[in-house]
Amino acid sequence: MKLITAIIQPHKLDEVKEALAAAGVHGLTVSEANGYGRQRGHTEIYRGAEYTVDLIPKIRVEVLSDDADAETLVDVITKAAGTGTIGDGKIWVAPLDSVTRVRTGETGSAAI
Repeated sequence: MKLITAIIQPHKLDEVKEALAAAGVHGLTVSEANGYGRQRGHTEIYRGAEYTVDLIPKIRVEVLSDDADAETLVDVITKAAGTGTIGDGKIWVAPLDSVTRVRTGETGSAAI
């Protein structure tokens, strides 16, 4: 089993959710995140004063998958979240030792 974590732009969340649902994903976790990558933030002007925004708001999407589906889901997220510009985000895949559904006690792939 794998844990797929994607950091994406906030305005791409709906597209990513729809694409994952179409790919057969039944559950995911979404949370707000702040950070920066190569873009290193940006400057903005507010009421005539220029200031630097160091941490850019992003969305963190987490999906559990079987080993066989992980690469496909990464491709789905990449296509749905990509704009071709700096700041599109990152995706990483980590192995999972075990998963347990709290309500039923199911473990492994049955808990996904």
